[in-house]
Amino acid sequence: MPKTPEEWLEQTAPEKRAGVFKLILGYAPGVGKTYNMLSEAIRRHRRGEDVVIGIIETHGRKGIAELVQQLEIVPRQKVEYKGTIFEEMDLDGILARKPQVVLVDEFAHTNVEGSKHRKRYEDVLELLENKIDVLSTMNIQHLESMNPTIQSITGIQVRETVPDWVLQRADELVMADLTPEALQTRMRRGDIYPVDRAEKALTNFFRRGNLMALRELALRQVTQSVDRSLDAYLKKKNIDQNWGVQERIAVGVSSDLNSQTLIARGARIAHGIDAEFYVVYVEQEKDRDPDRARSLNANFQFAENLSAKVVRLKGKNIACAMAEFVREQHITQIVFGRSAVSGWKEYLYFGAIQKFLRNAPPVDVHIITQRTD
Repeated sequence: MPKTPEEWLEQTAPEKRAGVFKLILGYAPGVGKTYNMLSEAIRRHRRGEDVVIGIIETHGRKGIAELVQQLEIVPRQKVEYKGTIFEEMDLDGILARKPQVVLVDEFAHTNVEGSKHRKRYEDVLELLENKIDVLSTMNIQHLESMNPTIQSITGIQVRETVPDWVLQRADELVMADLTPEALQTRMRRGDIYPVDRAEKALTNFFRRGNLMALRELALRQVTQSVDRSLDAYLKKKNIDQNWGVQERIAVGVSSDLNSQTLIARGARIAHGIDAEFYVVYVEQEKDRDPDRARSLNANFQFAENLSAKVVRLKGKNIACAMAEFVREQHITQIVFGRSAVSGWKEYLYFGAIQKFLRNAPPVDVHIITQRTD
C-alpha cells in the first residue's frame, strides 16, 4: 500500500532532538506573563497541537482562571513535608502523558522538599530533554546575576533565583510589557492584588521609580538575547558581514602610550551611538620588555576605565589577526592609529592597512593620526 504524504513527511523530517523552550519574561507581577502564555497555548490548541497545563498559578485572578478552563490540566502531585500536604507540578505525570506542549508557570519556583527536583527549572529541563515543548514565565528579578542590582533598587532580596546559563537554553525569550503607569492603574483597580493591599504595594515595590528601573533591566535582557540569536544565525549561515543591527566598535592598540588617544576616540564614537566597544591588541615579542609591558598595561587599564572589553590576540601577522577578529565578532567600525611618519615606515604602515582590508569583511575604518614624541 503506498504511503500517504503525511507518512512521507514524517519519515523524511529530521528527528527532534529536544523540546522548544519559550520563556515569557516580565518585570513585575501583573504585566501579563501568564495571560500571554495561556492565550498562545489556546491558539496552538485550536490549531490542533496537543497542549496541557503542567502548573498555573491564578493568584485569584478571574481572567486567568477562565482561560485555564479551556485547556487540559495534568493533576498536581501531592507532597507531604513536615506533616503538611503541598501541591507541586507532577513531572512524571506529564512525561507519561507525553503532550506536544506543556505550560509551566513561575519558572524560578523552588519545589517542596521531597520533590523529584529541587527547582522547577530543573523540571523544565527534563521535559525539554524528553522532546516536549515548554512555555514558561519569569520576572527579571529572579535572574541570579540581577540579584544585587534588584536589591539595591527595591530593597528586597529575592531568594528564588535561576542561574543565568539556564536562560541561554531558551529558544525564544519574549517580554510581556506594560508601561509602569498602566501597571499602577491595574493595581489600583484590584486586577493584581485585592484592593485593600493595592495602596501598600504602590508605596513599596510598585513605586514608579522601581518599575521603570526593573522594566529597563528586563528590556536589556531580551535585547541581549536577540543579539545572541542573530550572532548565532550569522555564524550558522557563514555570513561574514554584520547587518548593522548592533554597532560594534574596535580600536587596535599597541604598547605605545599614544594608543590612549585612539581609545578615547573610540570610546566617544561607541558611547555616541550606544555601540559595543572593544580594545584589541595583538601580542608582540617586543612588548615583553618591562617598560613596554608597563605602558601596555596602562593602556588596558585606561580602556577598562572607559568601559571597553579588552581583547588580547595571538597571531604572526597583526593585520590578519585583526581581520579575523572583525569577522568573528561582526565588528562594524574599527579605529587604527597612524604616526606622522614618512618614507619606508609610511610604506610599511599602508601595506599593513591594505593587507587588513583584503582579509577583513566590509567594515568602516577610521585612521587617526597620532602625535610622535
